[in-house]
Amino acid sequence: IFGGLDGIINSFSIISGAAGGNLSWQVLLILGFSNILADALSMGAGEFLSSQAHNDYILAEKRREEWELHNHRDSEINEMIENFTKRGMSREDAVDVVHKMARYEDFFVNLMMNEEMGLQEPGNREEVMKEGLLMFVSFALFGFLPLLVYTIYPTINPKISNSTMFTIACMVSIFLFFVMGAVKSKYSTRCWWASGVETVCLGCACAAVAYEVGSLVNWLLQI
Repeated sequence: IFGGLDGIINSFSIISGAAGGNLSWQVLLILGFSNILADALSMGAGEFLSSQAHNDYILAEKRREEWELHNHRDSEINEMIENFTKRGMSREDAVDVVHKMARYEDFFVNLMMNEEMGLQEPGNREEVMKEGLLMFVSFALFGFLPLLVYTIYPTINPKISNSTMFTIACMVSIFLFFVMGAVKSKYSTRCWWASGVETVCLGCACAAVAYEVGSLVNWLLQI
């Protein structure tokens, strides 16, 4: 969802900047497709590298916890007992439960990581690659959608004006913003229409800035 939303915002901003700068639709397509593809690759690679770095950090912390359990076992067990008693468990029950869990070292190490640092054992490399690929696909797929206006309409009607295509691209982008915002509400406590309107406002604000910048640069070049 977030990769797709980023793609739409990026694409709509490119379209708006090109419209503000009074660029032809041919130039817009060159800028749009090349930029969306490059950004999608960047987002996918960034997601992969950041996830891999985070997983490496978790595994390093796990090795540290394993060393501490092997070399300071009583201290680590007592620390877990204290954590459980602070949460309301009686000391007698905490001692019993923690000592039973400590028999299973890998499980106990993962528990210590979660309790002490809020970390969970990471997935394998294939899952990290899948996350990067998903980010790339979602960004590129949704990012290309607003640009289809400038691909399809000139073929259907070669005399169509840039302003008309820009208006259609705005309507398509606003519709996509609302849909993505409404879907995003499933992962939050906000109602679907409020999330949709908020996303539309955010996307339009970014596009408005891009339009004004494009218009300003075009004016400066004509001085």
